[in-house]
Amino acid sequence: MMQITDLQQEQKITPLLRLGFRPFFLCGAIFSVLAILLWLLMYRGVITLSPMGGGYWWHIHEMVFAFGGAIIAGFLLTAVQNWTGVRGAQGKTLLVLFLLWLAGRGVLLFPELLGNTITTLVDLSFLPAVAYVLAKPILAVKQYRNLFFAPLLLLLTLVNIEMHVAIYNPESFSVIYSGYAGVMLVTFLMSVMAGRVAPMFTANGTKTQKATPLPWLDLLTNGSLAIAMFYLVFHPMLAFSPTFFGVLLIIAGVFQTIRWLRWRPWITLNVPLLWSIHAAIKFICFGLIVLGASYLIPQLPSNHAWHLLTVGGMGGLILAMISRVSLGHSGRPLTPPKSMTIAYLAINIAAMVRVFGPWALPEKTQIFIDISGTFWMLAFTIFVVKYAPMLTKARLDGRPG
Repeated sequence: MMQITDLQQEQKITPLLRLGFRPFFLCGAIFSVLAILLWLLMYRGVITLSPMGGGYWWHIHEMVFAFGGAIIAGFLLTAVQNWTGVRGAQGKTLLVLFLLWLAGRGVLLFPELLGNTITTLVDLSFLPAVAYVLAKPILAVKQYRNLFFAPLLLLLTLVNIEMHVAIYNPESFSVIYSGYAGVMLVTFLMSVMAGRVAPMFTANGTKTQKATPLPWLDLLTNGSLAIAMFYLVFHPMLAFSPTFFGVLLIIAGVFQTIRWLRWRPWITLNVPLLWSIHAAIKFICFGLIVLGASYLIPQLPSNHAWHLLTVGGMGGLILAMISRVSLGHSGRPLTPPKSMTIAYLAINIAAMVRVFGPWALPEKTQIFIDISGTFWMLAFTIFVVKYAPMLTKARLDGRPG
């Protein structure tokens, strides 16, 4: 196995560029706050912007592919070093990847700078670049089990292509279904990662025995999600059936719930780093079932129900995981700042308000969206304020990373 890095050489690199989690967690969180703020102002008509695809397209795309893509990139580019023992992307390589991501944000918000075609190409280039950098060390040590994540990034690129094609050819591709396909793909990735880390984190954090894995349950849990994901990815070639999709989501939610309960989430209530993870998984379980029901019962608005997955599941799990990973990889004890408990609560409140407020009082939808967005911004602002010093300084223990 190759040596991970030479400490003297790493000390020449600014700490922010020493490992993937540093720039992508920090700037992804900052971007999520700015993106939600801009969306709320555009939605209310306070500001006039003409981003690529319009405000609605931009909001969906940037929260899934920009915010979500940044966090996924940061997580995988950090994890691959642990998987392979090969030096992870850092320095100039990491800077190029980060600038590519940042360029996508700028040109999508102001497409008149380069024109739609070049803007699309810039945005589409980020995830394949990350997949390439990720795959190199995995292939070098022939650790094919983890190579799974590289084609998953390419599949996310395919969905991103569909999002862009929906702008140019809306008759053939749906912005809504393409966006939902992206959400389902991220949910699938979260489910896979949760199955890998949640039982271990729970056992270590509570000093209890790790739940015995059941491969068949993991297969059914992730397999049902994968079917739902591909059903949306290939929506241009399929006749969408709300009944089939709804039943499929409910089945996926039931399997998620069974697996989650086996991890004994109730024993984590005194450990914020743990209950925050389990709260997000709960939103995935509950969200899939409620979302499935919304496709079977016309009175339940599915457009609101999707936010159980995006705000509660995706936002919640991202916040929980980046706050934990950042501590571990910066050489700090796994004890988050006390204010992070407020952040974890805020993201849960944001999800509940965003979904159930408009259901109860549809005429007040705008107010509930404002409240939900405010709680999202509060949650990630707390993370940025508390974790920026950790992410921009060298590890406390003097080790590489």
